[in-house]
Amino acid sequence: MITSRLLDEQLGSRVLLKAEGFQRAGAFKFRGAYNALSSLSPSARSRGVCAVSSGNHAQGVALAASMWNTRAAILMPRDAPAGKRAAAEGYGAEVITFDRYRDDREQLVERLAAERHLELVHPYDDYRVMAGAGTTALELLEDVGELELLIVPVGGGGLIAGSATAAKALAPGLRVIGVEPQASDDVTRSKASGRRERVQVGQTIADGQQLSTPGELTWPIIAALVDEVVTVSDQEIVAAMRLLFERCKLIAEPSGACALAALLGGKVSAPGQRVGVVLSGANVDAARFAALVSER
Repeated sequence: MITSRLLDEQLGSRVLLKAEGFQRAGAFKFRGAYNALSSLSPSARSRGVCAVSSGNHAQGVALAASMWNTRAAILMPRDAPAGKRAAAEGYGAEVITFDRYRDDREQLVERLAAERHLELVHPYDDYRVMAGAGTTALELLEDVGELELLIVPVGGGGLIAGSATAAKALAPGLRVIGVEPQASDDVTRSKASGRRERVQVGQTIADGQQLSTPGELTWPIIAALVDEVVTVSDQEIVAAMRLLFERCKLIAEPSGACALAALLGGKVSAPGQRVGVVLSGANVDAARFAALVSER
């Protein structure tokens, strides 16, 4: 957990940053992946696992599989960051690419699991994955005590579903707010309508949050426990990345900086409150990070 006097003064809040870039494999995703593999029977685990991911879940599953000495096959979008693909392959996973804008990722991974008799570890629609991801909020609350607001990035919903479950159990009055990029605002629209909405996946630097609809299993938890979902622009995300780097000496990938971007951009206001902010990951290669934060 990281604090910043600058952030506190600038926002008029006590800001407590949960920096998941220091997690194994560089993001919160390892929590859910390892919990899922740990929960498998020995026979299921020995057959191997598969997953579909733009990068962080891929790395989490690949690392967990290597730790359990089993094989992993990962479906990744062709335009996923090269560094994330290299990291997954470095942990020993087989990477198979697809077109995120034309292919049905769910159908592809289900077919892969069936054809190769692999155990599917879904990046978010899996209660084992949600439970593992929820230890992010559990640890934060154990470390800092009472919070009045928790801000969490949201993609498919595994992190926020697990975190909201843990947070509301420990502190029923705590507000939980999700943040997603404007270009993929499916969860925001779903919260507004009260049902799962599907959107066309838009272009955004926050590749870990490019999904068309909330998860089937995560959505009921989000609907019940998440108080609000807001969106941020790519420019606001970059501003948060730059501030984290320049003033807090932290690296965050675009999706990882999304929650702080909402606070800095005025999408969430919490004057005088103790605010937990999840920085969900730091898996961005040096060239891409430099290009993003140098833009003005």
